[in-house]
Amino acid sequence: MKIKVDYDVCEANAVCMGLAPEVFEVDDEDDLHVLMPEPPAELLDRVRHAVRSCPKAALSLEDE
Repeated sequence: MKIKVDYDVCEANAVCMGLAPEVFEVDDEDDLHVLMPEPPAELLDRVRHAVRSCPKAALSLEDE
């Protein structure tokens, strides 16, 4: 699975970072960074929860 971000929609609310901080990071300039674009299997449940919880629906997961 690969994480996709629609940066035109993302408001850097940091909900994803709160749910999966090892995968998502919002920096001091309110820019979202995906630290693991292809997260390991053991993090996928948390990543899916973060994707579903995004208030702007800016995140998605794609099968490779």
